[in-house]
Amino acid sequence: MLTCSQKPPATQSSGVTAPQLRPASSASQPRKKLSTRFAGGLLLLALLALALMLSVAFGAREVGWPEIVAALSGQVDTIGDATVASRLPRTLLAVLAGAALGVSGGVMQGLTRNPLADPGLLGVNAGAALAIVIGIAWFGIDKTTTYIWTAILGAGLAAVAVYAIASLARGGATPLRLALAGAATTAALSSLATAVILPRGDIGGLVQPWLVGGVGGATYEQIMPVLPFLTAGFLITLLAARKLNLLAMGDDTAAGLGEKVAVARAMSAVGAVLLCGPITAVCGPIGFVGLVVPHACRLLVGGDYRWLLPFSALAGAVLLTFSDVFGRLVAHPSELDVGIVTAFIGAPVFIWIVRNRKVGSL
Repeated sequence: MLTCSQKPPATQSSGVTAPQLRPASSASQPRKKLSTRFAGGLLLLALLALALMLSVAFGAREVGWPEIVAALSGQVDTIGDATVASRLPRTLLAVLAGAALGVSGGVMQGLTRNPLADPGLLGVNAGAALAIVIGIAWFGIDKTTTYIWTAILGAGLAAVAVYAIASLARGGATPLRLALAGAATTAALSSLATAVILPRGDIGGLVQPWLVGGVGGATYEQIMPVLPFLTAGFLITLLAARKLNLLAMGDDTAAGLGEKVAVARAMSAVGAVLLCGPITAVCGPIGFVGLVVPHACRLLVGGDYRWLLPFSALAGAVLLTFSDVFGRLVAHPSELDVGIVTAFIGAPVFIWIVRNRKVGSL
């Protein structure tokens, strides 16, 4: 007979185990993650607002708050008002370009499962740039819409070429092979673009500054034709976010979960090309934004692409707008093109990723 203080022997257990209680810390993890994402989103929005104000306020001529307000209300009565009005499309283009490059970089990293993936490193920007150079030099294209379609075609062909080259060896397109094929393709396409430009002194002065990558001199007439393509690219990549989450687990696992791997890859690639091509047509090839931004955003939101891609859009806009402001201030009264500034920022990050990630084993 058992007393209240005695425990029944183990052999007489009823077979029903006591429910296991989750630790309070485990239950609070999703809530903490959500609060971290919310705080990170607010921080990026605040930084973007600051970048926008600095972008319209600083340059070769500094303007005050009254002139900014007057220009935003449509007045261009003074030189300061006109200066702010001319900076507004430049600021808008920096935001759009940064967002597009940030998202496309995140998509490419998820698509290839390669931490070094970036529109500039995988040959996509170089393909778009070469296509435009050939279009200008050999076919005399001179309309923004034609530039955009030409850039999309060049970016798409370059992406296909890189993937095909990386797939030739046994084992298919591994992350390391994609990085090597992208680097080789970028070098080859850039050399071809230079070879096309050199004999053509009549277009060299126009094309060579564009190849550096920048947002200076932007106008609304240049930006408006780009918006439909960017809208389509953003929508496609956001719809592909769940597919990228499945692809991150491996092709076999994704297929086992019912995902059509080929369709998922094609959809993601089309979205990335629609973002890279039009931006390259207007701004020139701007590198490293798509490399740096997704890695920074993973520190805030983790690897879930449903969160990573929107945050990459915000962070890319912040990075490129601040880079443009920095390029104006560091060489005042002249300026550095934003492509040069992002290269200074991105190169150390590229080296850090190579040193800290075993790319060959991914």
